[in-house]
Amino acid sequence: MTKNELKQWVASLPKVELHLHIEGSLEPELMMALADKHQIALPYANIEEVKQAYNFEDLQSFLDLYYFGASVLKDEDDFYQLMWNYLLKCKEDNVVHVEIMFDPQTHTERGIGFDVFMQGFKRAMQQAEQEWGQSCLLIMSFLRHLTEQSAIQTLESAKPYLNDIIAVGLDSAELGNPPEKFTQVFEMAKELGLKRVAHAGEEGPADYVWGALKALDVHRIDHGVRSIEDPKLIEFLIQSQHPLTVCPLSNTKLKVFSHMQEHNVLQLLDLGLMATINADDPSYFGGYLNDNFFAIIDHLPIQKHQLHQLVINSFNASFMPAEQKRKWLEKIDSY
Repeated sequence: MTKNELKQWVASLPKVELHLHIEGSLEPELMMALADKHQIALPYANIEEVKQAYNFEDLQSFLDLYYFGASVLKDEDDFYQLMWNYLLKCKEDNVVHVEIMFDPQTHTERGIGFDVFMQGFKRAMQQAEQEWGQSCLLIMSFLRHLTEQSAIQTLESAKPYLNDIIAVGLDSAELGNPPEKFTQVFEMAKELGLKRVAHAGEEGPADYVWGALKALDVHRIDHGVRSIEDPKLIEFLIQSQHPLTVCPLSNTKLKVFSHMQEHNVLQLLDLGLMATINADDPSYFGGYLNDNFFAIIDHLPIQKHQLHQLVINSFNASFMPAEQKRKWLEKIDSY
């Protein structure tokens, strides 16, 4: 198949997204509109200037803009609009199930409570489910540059909303914030029946992947591309089939790889790891889920069976109920 045929084929497949930060789907147009609505002064004269700011040197330079952008999100309708816009993109990209990360501390530290953002998120999710059958789950992520005590307080605040949250996660700046810093709060989340995921092995070393597996007892590793630096870790991940939620455009935008041609997702896949493709923070990194698939088709020697395996892996790695998973896997087999 030609590259264009591969793109058309993968675009037509039902897909799952497992590593998506809803605050990272804030498009410049919505950022500017909400800033105007709330009379917030932005250091950008127009949308083009916002887009120019999306040239990042590293993870921290991205995070600085990410948290700044989130400051325009203030009332329930803002969070509804944010979620609704992303779910419309899911419909367009044929993403039938998504597990969406959100960062409560980004909002609670600004005095915006769970009663505001959860209501906005849920309203959009319920509308998408009713209108076209969109399947969504929420992952509550702790900010690792803050203290574990802050994470514990966040978990306490979330207790009235746990029926709407499938898992906890760990994101933000990796370096200097190893997974072991959050052992207690992850144990508390486990006792509450929550699934667990964590960012590791992106900016941080392979040791952080071990930390997430051992100290936090995670079901999935978000990113995990630096696992390749540790042969024993690779062997463990092959045996355990802990999924890696890989984000190609994010990895190149943040200089984890200097060019997409250097990305190791095919190497990880061909070794037998459960690698998946995801968009991370699509408005900041240049593309949604299909765009990430298109990027690896353009720059890596990927074949149809490998694309098929990446899509299958995402369904298998998801937290959706077994019967729902089986239904979609049968449908994909028909392709």
